[in-house]
Amino acid sequence: MTAVDRIFAAVFPPLSEYNIPTPAATPVLGSAGFEGSAEPQLTIDWDLKDTAAEQVQWERAWHTAATFLSLPNEQLPAINDRNDLNRLNGKWWKRFTPEIAATLRYVASPDSPGARLRKGQKQHDLLHWYFEEAGLRHFIQHVRPRILQLLEDPDAKYGVSNVVMYLERAHTVYLHNLQEHVYPLCANGGEEEKKWIFSNLTGLLTYSLPQQKINDDLTELFKMHAEASLEIQSDSSTTEQRKIPNVRRLLTRLQDIGMGGSRLQKILAEVMSGVLSTHIKQTYAGEWVSRSKVTAKLRYWVENRFARYIVEMLAPLNTGTRPQPTSETEIALSDVEKWQEIAINHLGALRTEELFNVIVEWENDSRGAIEDLKRYVINTAARTHVTNSFCEVLSRRLLQPGAATTEILQVYISIIRAFSLLDPKGVLLDRVARPIRRYLRDRDDTAVIVVSSLLADAEETSSSSDVLPELAEEIQNSTTLTAQEDDDADLDFDDMEWMPDPVDAGPDYKKSKHLDVIGSLISLFETKDIFVKEFQKVLGERLLKQAQAFEKEIRVLELLKLRFGEPSLQACEVMLRDIVDSRRVDHVIRIEQKKVTSQRTEPVPELHARILSHLFWPSLHSEDFSLPPEISASQTLYATVFETLKQSRKLTWLNALGQVTVQLDLEDRSVTEVVQTWQASVIYAFQNEESHDGRPVRKTVQELTSSLSMSESFVRNALTFWVGKLVLRPSLSHADTYHVLESLPSSALDPSTSSKGMQSTLLTAAAAADAATSGPAHALRSEEDIAQEKMEVFWQFVVGMLTNQGAMPLARIVMMLKVVVPGGFPFGNEELKSFLEGRVIEGKLEVVGGQYKIKA
Repeated sequence: MTAVDRIFAAVFPPLSEYNIPTPAATPVLGSAGFEGSAEPQLTIDWDLKDTAAEQVQWERAWHTAATFLSLPNEQLPAINDRNDLNRLNGKWWKRFTPEIAATLRYVASPDSPGARLRKGQKQHDLLHWYFEEAGLRHFIQHVRPRILQLLEDPDAKYGVSNVVMYLERAHTVYLHNLQEHVYPLCANGGEEEKKWIFSNLTGLLTYSLPQQKINDDLTELFKMHAEASLEIQSDSSTTEQRKIPNVRRLLTRLQDIGMGGSRLQKILAEVMSGVLSTHIKQTYAGEWVSRSKVTAKLRYWVENRFARYIVEMLAPLNTGTRPQPTSETEIALSDVEKWQEIAINHLGALRTEELFNVIVEWENDSRGAIEDLKRYVINTAARTHVTNSFCEVLSRRLLQPGAATTEILQVYISIIRAFSLLDPKGVLLDRVARPIRRYLRDRDDTAVIVVSSLLADAEETSSSSDVLPELAEEIQNSTTLTAQEDDDADLDFDDMEWMPDPVDAGPDYKKSKHLDVIGSLISLFETKDIFVKEFQKVLGERLLKQAQAFEKEIRVLELLKLRFGEPSLQACEVMLRDIVDSRRVDHVIRIEQKKVTSQRTEPVPELHARILSHLFWPSLHSEDFSLPPEISASQTLYATVFETLKQSRKLTWLNALGQVTVQLDLEDRSVTEVVQTWQASVIYAFQNEESHDGRPVRKTVQELTSSLSMSESFVRNALTFWVGKLVLRPSLSHADTYHVLESLPSSALDPSTSSKGMQSTLLTAAAAADAATSGPAHALRSEEDIAQEKMEVFWQFVVGMLTNQGAMPLARIVMMLKVVVPGGFPFGNEELKSFLEGRVIEGKLEVVGGQYKIKA
């Protein structure tokens, strides 16, 4: 004994032999010679009074119980069925003897003296020791590595199924001795102890295993099983027929090992939601035909297939939580209705995604999709989702600079019709229409297209890309047009059918009593002046170019007067009256003309005129040029007769707006065309003139411009037109020189014998004629033409300022013009800059250091 030991022994005398915690010979439990061995047996004395002796007895009993409950330091054996459980006897489940029973009772029973003395001390709690020293140690060292290996095995098709089986095996081994020998010794049959052990094992599985990996594998497995059971094809499905494990058995195992409950129900809910969405997309996507039967089919499928499958899957998870149905296929009506509502929501989400395509295909009977969507938008959240999603798609796919205005208007018309069916109160239409209406207001050609479509005929809608066929048909079928609504219409106290605004209506929402297409398009413009002005221009073009009875124009005008009032459309009414009165006056003048011209022997051209009140008409083209003498004489005679009839009025001829029927007699053919007046004047200049060498006369562009007092653009347009009609031919040796083509080559008359070069020439000529026909200016002058004419007046002021005061910057020129021009300068810096840049290109101005000056 060392000095330290002697000092220690002097202070603390050694204990008696009964205080040794471990016996001299500890029995080896489960050995073959346990019962017949001569080794001493542990006898439990429940009435032992000596504290030291009781401590020794407790420690020996604890050692015996711990040895019995301890687990081998090795991996779990394979267990495939109930018969394999016998393999656990001996090493894993040791032989249970009366001595072990007495020992466990002394250590674990709350009635034993030893347990009472150590109540509340965790170090002497057998269940705590078993979980921490046996279960935790063995699980971390042997079970967890094996589970991770199974999860990462690339060759295992269903690794998560093997993991669950392995965990079930561990649960069986860990809990067997407790369930068979320890729990019965505890109070109330060990119910509290069972819950404690089960809860701790569940926590061990939750925090020591990769839950995300397990959840992902379970999700994939449940998804494949559901798709196979419900006969749904998805992207994850393969042509290879794979054997899917028994999912119901897997769910039961998960519930048994503590991995079920709300966590597993959440996984199943997500899987079934995805499967339901996949089924709806595969089955009902693009099925838009009215009357829709999609909702009825979906409800039937949910009740008879989907709901029954869910009940079968949830049955293992509901054990012990509520009474089970008398049959596996028994389903609560409330659950079915809930799942049907979820299915309708999924269908509504699908129809929301398809809504833009549904609108585009509205004319192809896609009304059924709106009928399906109508069952979805029954709450504020769904209505908000539909409008927000649709507005986002509109901004991305339609409201772009590359989209034609006609396409946007076409979609807007379909939106009005579709959303009027979806929500008759107009709240949803009010939301989705705001961005498209705001975008259309910013487009310059919106008013032109709307007005042109209102006045267009059926044949025009098929040939013109700037006309909306739907709007033309709508005006044909309309008998009334919505009048301008009064702002105080909601204050009509005599309206017994008044209803408050919907709860989801915006603060500036105003319900329209008539959700008509025409009224919505007309109300696009913030002020009626924009629409009326554009309507006046388009109406003037049609009145001057057509020779029909104008029934449609009169009808549209009368309908518009109901909305805007008669004073706003007074000018349009005068324009129509001018055309109608012109026919009557023209008929009278023609009778008087025949009396005067009946004595002449030479033929006199037949002249008809339309007499316009220029104060009520938009600005018209007034270009003047020389007409053939016969036409000029007829105009003079016509004006004389008119002044006789209308003594207070005088005619001013607008030659650029007329049309002439021309008949040309050439050597081998006769050509008859209805042409513009300048085209007739140009071809007339080639008549009855021959050169001195006997060849047809040649005319240059400059000669025609000078002799006819006509602008070069009109001359070139006319020459191009007649070249296209194979009447004139440009000279190959002299630029801008043309002569009459009196006879055509025989190959040109017979296409079957013409060469490729001649056919190409004919095609080029025809294209030139079409271009010249569509090229002339409109009867009404455009805003650009009027602005250019005004700029020419202001140009004289600019020249005077730059001549007298020298070079000036743009800002100073604008400021000076606003001061010196009577009535003010109506243009801004950008407009004047564009005009002056044109003068720089023409060589009249030059820019030096940002200042304009007259070019020397």
